[in-house]
Amino acid sequence: MQVADLAARYPCLYHMAERDAWASIRDRGLLSAIAVLDLFQVNGAQRAALSSAHRPDKVTVGAGCGQIVLRDQKPMEATRLATALLNGVTPRDWYETINSKVFFWVQEERLCGLLNARPYRMLEHDVLVINTASFVAAHENQIWLCHMNSGNTFPVPHKRDLTAFKRIANYPTKSSGAPAKEVVELVVDYEVLDIAQHVIEVRRMRAREVLGVIPLN
Repeated sequence: MQVADLAARYPCLYHMAERDAWASIRDRGLLSAIAVLDLFQVNGAQRAALSSAHRPDKVTVGAGCGQIVLRDQKPMEATRLATALLNGVTPRDWYETINSKVFFWVQEERLCGLLNARPYRMLEHDVLVINTASFVAAHENQIWLCHMNSGNTFPVPHKRDLTAFKRIANYPTKSSGAPAKEVVELVVDYEVLDIAQHVIEVRRMRAREVLGVIPLN
């Protein structure tokens, strides 16, 4: 896939964060779960539990105003995940891969579907809206595209392995240049420290309702 075609087809990216998380994200960037564990020097059994196994509930790491919440992985229970994995990939492999990356939706409808999911629809979130062209220009070499919701196994545990993540240039397209399968996720390795430079809006949302717009500065 060509970078220009990606930005034209999906002009905005979306990231769903915890309520009141924007100030921390603006100052420290968006961190993968692994990057958060590295930041707070979490090791041993606690690190293994948070990075290499199913995380059924959100977990707060750190203390005081500097703490960061790792989101839950409710739709990725290990038994269901195991039935979906191919080519020798284990649930541990998949959890470690997911936890090493930062995720963005490329379609607003996908974002709204997650916001409106049963565990989250009554909660408020900070939703980052990001300029795709600017973001990709800065991070192309760290970006992967995925044709599915890689962290979900409901209602069907669709088959997957690590080749689900493809670099932009390797993402399959039709002769027209359109993607062979619509992109669902744009994924970045480890962290995005300069995310604030690419955010064009931060919305406070509950389910599909926009409650307000949060100042960028």
